[in-house]
Amino acid sequence: MGKITGFLEIDRHDRKYAPVADRLQHYREFVIPLSEKDTRDQAARCMNCGIPYCHGTGSVQPGTPGCPVNNQIPDFNDLVYQDNWEEASRNLHSTNNFPEFTGRICPAPCEASCTLNIDDNPVTIKTIECAIVDRAWDNGWLKPEIAPSTTGKKVAIVGSGPAGLAAAQQLARAGHDVHVYEKFAKAGGLLRYGIPDFKMEKHVIDRRVAQMEAEGVTFHYGVHVGGTSQGNGQTAIDPRELHRQYDAVALTGGAEAGRDLPIPGRDLDGIHFAMDFLPQQNRRVSSEPLGAAAEILAGGKHVVVIGGGDTGSDCIGTSFRQGAKSVTQLEIMPAPPEHEDKGVTWPNWPLKMRTSSSQAEGARREFAVLTQKFSGVDGKVQKLHCVQVNEKFQPVAGTEFELDAQLVLLAMGFVHPVHDGMLKTLGVDLDQRGNVRANLTDYQTSVPNVFSAGDMRRGQSLVVWAIREGRLCARAIDQYLMGSTTLPR
Repeated sequence: MGKITGFLEIDRHDRKYAPVADRLQHYREFVIPLSEKDTRDQAARCMNCGIPYCHGTGSVQPGTPGCPVNNQIPDFNDLVYQDNWEEASRNLHSTNNFPEFTGRICPAPCEASCTLNIDDNPVTIKTIECAIVDRAWDNGWLKPEIAPSTTGKKVAIVGSGPAGLAAAQQLARAGHDVHVYEKFAKAGGLLRYGIPDFKMEKHVIDRRVAQMEAEGVTFHYGVHVGGTSQGNGQTAIDPRELHRQYDAVALTGGAEAGRDLPIPGRDLDGIHFAMDFLPQQNRRVSSEPLGAAAEILAGGKHVVVIGGGDTGSDCIGTSFRQGAKSVTQLEIMPAPPEHEDKGVTWPNWPLKMRTSSSQAEGARREFAVLTQKFSGVDGKVQKLHCVQVNEKFQPVAGTEFELDAQLVLLAMGFVHPVHDGMLKTLGVDLDQRGNVRANLTDYQTSVPNVFSAGDMRRGQSLVVWAIREGRLCARAIDQYLMGSTTLPR
């Protein structure tokens, strides 16, 4: 432990944001990194607890405290404090393939479970993690890790989100011939097409993909496994053909079926799923063609976002940057408490009021609201007709109100992976929630040689959980193909 009394002597000091007026003018990241000295000071605050809940319990179940990938947080904090950044990077990468992703977009359950969070002053773990990996890239420490020998086994990964990328990198480093199939033009899944550039610029993904290609991973873009060729630049491939060609197949396609709102007026123009809206802006930023899709733009409009989670927040920030007149976010759940009861919640993730950077850019937030119908003029949406609800989500008489809206974005989450196409063709069993059925021991589906991980298996979740599952799935595949494995969890 570097500085035994650091947590007593040094106050918590985290990264700041650029001013709202400045950051709304562009789509670049706007988080201002700490200086090297400040980062080392923050690392010195780590108490080196006897039971470091931040490190995680080792469980693969959601709701458990700490880091899902079991980052060795006290260790890398101490290494940063001791100015041994390269060893801190090695330590960090021993459990997390992509800390530059989680260091930018993870909600940091590790900080919620930090012992100092009992006093609302947790160590700035996420900031330190991001500083370590960015310094590693800047100094050229992250070289391709090429397997010393090959196994002669071929593995197909379907989907290049964080679960698929983590599985692919681990399997390539074990010496397998790994091929990643992605229906879109570039790798990353929701990292690329869902998360706005102002939260994570896409060169962060590109440099990691380049590393993986140097390690032997082959990416096949514009290939829709289980889809149909419709002249949109995609090539269709039968998943049964992959099953025949490869020794193992991993399904890591994510949960893409969005939760709809089937109420009167839903067919009016101007009502869209968030995941029809967000990818368009990401493609504009990267100069990637939109194809035949009609443009969805918020400029000059009153925008209503239905859904209070991260995706809804991303819609808010994107709408403001496009020039929306106003943005209102509706949440059917009641407003959470401003502060949690530490004696009840710690070290678990607490339910409490949080304000994202996008919400702080000027959004109006309404809680305990149910949208009953949409209305419009000339086939275009103009108003939402809403009502307050009670704790049982039943309408409260006399609380009806209307909201002006020329653009409505549905950001109510995802229900399960898309069933038509790949999953039905392969005939994999689904669980009661409509996700691919695969256990947490070997990640095998009901079809021999076919595995699944990430949101396609567990349902909508965090990027850090997808990385965790991708690593565990790779380990299971290596064990299956070789009879043993040296891949870490």
